[in-house]
Amino acid sequence: MRPLTRRLLTAVALTASLGALTACGPTGTKVTADDMTLGNPAAKVTVVEYASVACPHCATWNAEVFPAFKAKYIDTGKVNYVAREALTGEPRLANAGAMLARCAGKDKYFQVTDAIYAAQMRIFQTGDIRGELLTIAQAAGMSEDQFNACLTDENAAKSAERIEKSMKADKIEGTPTFIVNGKKVGGESGGEVTLAQLDAAIAEASK
Repeated sequence: MRPLTRRLLTAVALTASLGALTACGPTGTKVTADDMTLGNPAAKVTVVEYASVACPHCATWNAEVFPAFKAKYIDTGKVNYVAREALTGEPRLANAGAMLARCAGKDKYFQVTDAIYAAQMRIFQTGDIRGELLTIAQAAGMSEDQFNACLTDENAAKSAERIEKSMKADKIEGTPTFIVNGKKVGGESGGEVTLAQLDAAIAEASK
């Protein structure tokens, strides 16, 4: 096991002890400085998606539904879309991917996230988390030194703690989970939703 992978595994394991912490952070539609957003921040409707780059269902939704959702609601300024990370699926990839996307900067966050989703199956097949993420980082303009500096023990622990707190605050059980103006779409445990389901939820929230 590579040292970097071993460190990430240790850091993610720390999340098991976070259950005793008091929940804090974002809830429902309260957007904070930590959030990564697209669309109109002044929109009447806020759509929050909790997702993990290590979640196959999230990757499927990102590829098959998100483009239409983006064109209909984000690009037209009808919603404020908020992306929040979750630690579901392969924990090393979930946390390292979230860290990398943030290290790339807000202007490249979604570019990096999309690239990880696209590489997800290959990562699962090869097990080469570090190599695949380094390739993605370099495509986003980061050097290997910057990549290594991003995925340090300290950053990994802070990232896992931040994500765990956010998930606990919004009672996230699975991914993807969608919250429209404070109300979850679909089941409480999360799961892929259709554009039609989001259409209905957004229409109701717009009243």
